[in-house]
Amino acid sequence: MEIVGYLLMFVMGISLGLLGGGGSILTVPILLYLFGVDAVNSTAYSLFIVGLASGFGAFGKMREQLVNFKVGATFAVPGFIGVFAARAFIIPKLPDEIFSLGSLVVTKDIFIMLVFAVMMILASVSMIRGRKETDSEEIQKIKMNYPLIAIEGLVVGALTGFVGAGGGFLIIPALVVLARLPMKVAVGTSLMIISFKSLFGFIGDVMVNPDIEWTFLIIVSAIAVGGIFVGSYLSKMIPGGKLKKGFGYFVLVMGSFILAQQIYG
Repeated sequence: MEIVGYLLMFVMGISLGLLGGGGSILTVPILLYLFGVDAVNSTAYSLFIVGLASGFGAFGKMREQLVNFKVGATFAVPGFIGVFAARAFIIPKLPDEIFSLGSLVVTKDIFIMLVFAVMMILASVSMIRGRKETDSEEIQKIKMNYPLIAIEGLVVGALTGFVGAGGGFLIIPALVVLARLPMKVAVGTSLMIISFKSLFGFIGDVMVNPDIEWTFLIIVSAIAVGGIFVGSYLSKMIPGGKLKKGFGYFVLVMGSFILAQQIYG
């Protein structure tokens, strides 16, 4: 099973390089079910693996001038505040049982995953039906509404903190549909945001849990980094419009699967 796990970790890296997202939702199940890492450490390890791989991917995109630093910073800083507010003030206030409907009892965990799935589906629809892909020359003529982008970052950060994963699935649609970045620039900018956010979160885990299996973590991270280089290379050969729709359908399938699992599982 570990060989399959290493292979899928490479695939996860390719997903990040191609789409600028998909890391957390793929990495945690791989660590949990194929490597036998417990749930708490799977979440922590995922932050390091995704953060490191995204950092390498973002560096490559920077060299290709496919990262918008101003939009990224404007989006990311309020995003950190949103994540912190959700984890510190919203999640602890939720009751263990949200509501019940006959024999159906919706617990806090189920409710969070339902919200996560619905957000993924809505985000996917916005990507699939979104406006025509804007080229790099046209984007120079668009006047960015940075206060709106900051608000978007705060909202997306809060939603990301609420569901505890899936940052890329929310960041990419916001950057493309709301901030009006071309898909390939959105991918590079998303990788930068995810890298800082994930590695910052991992520092918090190290502070409370010093028993990290660093050898295993470094090996798995190296495989994911290799995948992200492959994904970044492949992205050069795929038009931005097709990449955007492909990402949308990928998110739609994953969101539908999670929704069905929570309702019928």
